[in-house]
Amino acid sequence: MTQNLTILFDLDGTIINTAPDLMAAHNHVMRKFGFEEKKMEDIKTLAGKGAWVMMQRSFKEKINNADLKKNMTKEFLDYYSKNIDKSSKPMNGLVNFLNWAKSKKIVMAVCTNKQERLANDLLIKLDLMKYFDFVAGSDTFDFNKPDARHLTNVVEILEGNLKKTIMVGDSEVDELAAINAKLPFILVEDGYTGKTPREIKHDHLIKDFINFEKIINTYL
Repeated sequence: MTQNLTILFDLDGTIINTAPDLMAAHNHVMRKFGFEEKKMEDIKTLAGKGAWVMMQRSFKEKINNADLKKNMTKEFLDYYSKNIDKSSKPMNGLVNFLNWAKSKKIVMAVCTNKQERLANDLLIKLDLMKYFDFVAGSDTFDFNKPDARHLTNVVEILEGNLKKTIMVGDSEVDELAAINAKLPFILVEDGYTGKTPREIKHDHLIKDFINFEKIINTYL
């Protein structure tokens, strides 16, 4: 496959606002097991590294029983998989940008720490799968972000060129993955992270994908 550019996107908080459905699943679990629910703003410090880590961050020292943690994480995944697209929406300007990128023969892929089956299901239900040439989830390989191979393996599969590849994400996990893979990093502001943009090294900072093509044009 010959391409002018490859763009790798994180999923949650980057191209799709999944916070409402993630928190709905989280709070469903907390109610069912008798623990305190969280507020929507807490998603920033919980999400970003997959369901297990999300729940671990929520448990902290309150829950120590390993079996209980596993059962609660399983309940989270079961509930979330059935309600994955109830309130999740593409970021502003995303679809227009994806159409533009396709017209420029830019190859695009998703690199997420969400399970591959969940990532695929969400993209299909939101009619976004058609834009992406590959989706790598947390379980696609034996490693995931911030391991550089989560990104470089995808570029290799797509027969791309790392020197013509960009990573787009919303957190320090994406930042570190891009740094480890030696790729330019574009940060989506107000993502699922407890850090400020100043604390996350990036080449460009965007609020959404409106006029995003102006930035990408500089890499073509």
